[in-house]
Amino acid sequence: MSSTVLPPAQAWRALAALCLGFFMILLDQTIVAVATPGIMADFDARLDQVVWVTSIYLLCLLVPLLFTGRLGDRFGQRHLFRLGITVFTLAALAAALAPTLELLVAARAVQGLGAAILTPQTMSVINRVFPRERRGSALGVWGAVGSVATLVGPVLGGFIVAGVGWRGVFLIHLPVGILAVVLATLWVPRLPTFARRIDAPSVAVSFLGMTALVVAVQQGPGLGWPAWAIVLGVLGLLLIVLFVRMQATAASRSTEPLVPLEMFRNRNYSIGVFSIATMGFTASSMMLPVMLWLQDGQGLSSRDAGLMLIPMAVVAAIASPLIGPAADRLDPRLLSVGGFGTMMATLLLIAWLMYAGGPLWIFLVAAGLLGVGNALVWAPNSATAMRTVDIAYMGAAAGVYNTGRQTGAVLGAAGVGAAMQVGAVSLGFVPGLAVSLLLPAAVLGLGLVAVAFFRPEPLVEPQGAEPSHGG
Repeated sequence: MSSTVLPPAQAWRALAALCLGFFMILLDQTIVAVATPGIMADFDARLDQVVWVTSIYLLCLLVPLLFTGRLGDRFGQRHLFRLGITVFTLAALAAALAPTLELLVAARAVQGLGAAILTPQTMSVINRVFPRERRGSALGVWGAVGSVATLVGPVLGGFIVAGVGWRGVFLIHLPVGILAVVLATLWVPRLPTFARRIDAPSVAVSFLGMTALVVAVQQGPGLGWPAWAIVLGVLGLLLIVLFVRMQATAASRSTEPLVPLEMFRNRNYSIGVFSIATMGFTASSMMLPVMLWLQDGQGLSSRDAGLMLIPMAVVAAIASPLIGPAADRLDPRLLSVGGFGTMMATLLLIAWLMYAGGPLWIFLVAAGLLGVGNALVWAPNSATAMRTVDIAYMGAAAGVYNTGRQTGAVLGAAGVGAAMQVGAVSLGFVPGLAVSLLLPAAVLGLGLVAVAFFRPEPLVEPQGAEPSHGG
């Protein structure tokens, strides 16, 4: 058993501190959307300008993930976790005080960078301080925190904006961030580090490639794919191919690769990265057509439309801690196939409901089923993917895993947005929204096929590499 595994009580305290930081960044992703109308009114800005408040955050969160995950291996996950929270919280304060939209967008960019530093460290530490046979339980709690953040964000945001204005949604991060830094200092241990020298050219190529690709995907569909967006996208893909080649030749430059390619010889890890990308695609894209249908198609207010999603978040929050321990005992294919199958079937049910005009109570049932599907996917997929990763590559593996999830999210938002536009023109508004849900359902089908090839692994700790120094 690895020496980084902690006694149960200490490991759960560390998880509590990690989950507080995780909760903060997920809360931000849902709470800021509520503030958009207020930001537009305060700065007299257009929607295409204000959308950068969200877009720049997602860009700066996604692009550095490969690098920040490996930084945790090099300098210690505890150090990087606290740094990420500090950067995120200070940037939130700057966003709350921003006198212009341009400075608000700049502050959001720094917030995204803080989230990128923090995100992979959370998963890395969980997989290092808990033994294999407890990681499903830990990740079940981790998933429940994500579900609660998803529920609390829009509701809390509505109260804050109504009470103190849009700046309050950024100020709320200050006490949470300060508490997270204190608890991380007290409860998250210093863990041995492994990476010795990170390949700087790989960092530069990954930054350029991911930036080009993400900007092309974010901006291309809304602008009708102008030539510059296509060129940028192709350039991004070519740079990513170059980046992969550079990882194979890093030793010739006397450095260690940013993404050690030997990680992908681990079958469950490779499947887990691909399948979580399909889930990220779905999670980011399915709510836009659903919310448009509830508000514009069914005539619900934004508040009532949000309340229709409560069954999903509540069921996921309850089910995740229960399903997590099962991921430590059962064949990983059982839970994962069930999760992806439930999500896929439920999206098809919602698409039918939207197209045929069925009663809204069916949607409430479907929302609960989405909660079950989410719980069956997140913790089991994470535990199965990361369980047998070499401890020396845990930070890099978490960075790639989260990059896969976030890349899927960017592609999903762009893909379903385009599908809605095409569907609305050819079929009409509501039928077009319904048909657009077939895209994430099909992508989930790819994830379903992938997780069917998960392989049961013995619950025995890997030996790992020798650490280079304390971190």
